[in-house]
Amino acid sequence: MPERTHAPPAPVARPGALLLRERAEAALRDAAPAILAYAAVRLTGLLLLAVPAAATGRDVLGLLSRRWDAVWYTRVAEHGYGFEIATPDGVHSSLAFFPLLPALERVLAPLTPFEAPVAGLLVSWLASLAAAWGIYAVGALLRGPATGIVLAALWGAYPTGFVQSMAYTETLFTAFAAWSLYAVLTGRWQAAGALAVPAGLTRPTAAALIAAVAVPALLVLVRDWRAGAPPAVLLRAHRPMLLGVLLAPLGWLSYLLFVAAREDDLFGYFAVQAAWGNGFDGGRALAVFVLRTLGSNTLAGLALCAALALVCRLLWLCVRQRQPLPLLVYSFAVVAVSLAGSGYFGSRPRLIMPAFPLLLPVAVVVARQRPARAALICAVAAVASGVYGAVTLLGPGPP
Repeated sequence: MPERTHAPPAPVARPGALLLRERAEAALRDAAPAILAYAAVRLTGLLLLAVPAAATGRDVLGLLSRRWDAVWYTRVAEHGYGFEIATPDGVHSSLAFFPLLPALERVLAPLTPFEAPVAGLLVSWLASLAAAWGIYAVGALLRGPATGIVLAALWGAYPTGFVQSMAYTETLFTAFAAWSLYAVLTGRWQAAGALAVPAGLTRPTAAALIAAVAVPALLVLVRDWRAGAPPAVLLRAHRPMLLGVLLAPLGWLSYLLFVAAREDDLFGYFAVQAAWGNGFDGGRALAVFVLRTLGSNTLAGLALCAALALVCRLLWLCVRQRQPLPLLVYSFAVVAVSLAGSGYFGSRPRLIMPAFPLLLPVAVVVARQRPARAALICAVAAVASGVYGAVTLLGPGPP
């Protein structure tokens, strides 16, 4: 009698939500070394701040959540827009600050034992981990996991990296930006546009992210049009991409229109920024500041010129590295927006910080070293960043 054979059991189909969760868990496991490396860098900075703060009787949480711009975000969270301060230079309005961080503070504070300032700090810390994950994802996609880990660590050790531990918007914005750029690089245009929406509600720098989504899409359309594709075919073939492009500016534009309605002026947001002394002047204010610094303190002026030259050098290395167009557009736009304005110069390094692809050429070089040496380089950078952060936070001037 022939032996009876049994067909193998049919595979059990997983629900879409379960499959998505499994993929997310696998991605998180892959990114865990980068997130831990980033957290170690930022904890180093906090430790280097906590020791002198305790020695001088300063409140660390207060330094991180109740200083400078963080105070304005808290005021918006607790009282809404409408707060103004009259100064000899003009009227400083809370409308200069985008709404997502204070909205999250307002939602989170009643759900926790903390008041709005510390709630904002929690948002910033959680967002910093999401940003480190997204930065790792971009670096690993382009140059491998080792580079992704180093890139996340170096971003945490950025000279003004201490702001990443404050109740500021840099980490929240960078998290959305990194994942939006990753979505563009992997062809997920709708996700890229959707992630750009909350980024546009977080910082005006979102204009750079919108450009990073729109410019590559425009080039794709132009390429296919030159190849002879009719407009109707282009629209059908690139519907997800076009939807992503249309989504990307909605958050940014919605807040500008909100301020326009509030101020009864179509360009009301730019008028609010002008009252703060901020505006686009093509770099004139920067040039004047550099010349004045050279005239009053030659050593400081030369250091400033060296820092600007380093930024230009990093941009050039990004081009030579042949980074994908979305990253190049994003980095160049962030640097341009940060340096070509007339605002307070001390904020420029902080404003450039979300341009994490600038660090990719350095991350590639460091990742090629032996693991012990790469770790030492990141550790030295973390200590240097932490010392600079402690000096700044314990001093009088805002970042």
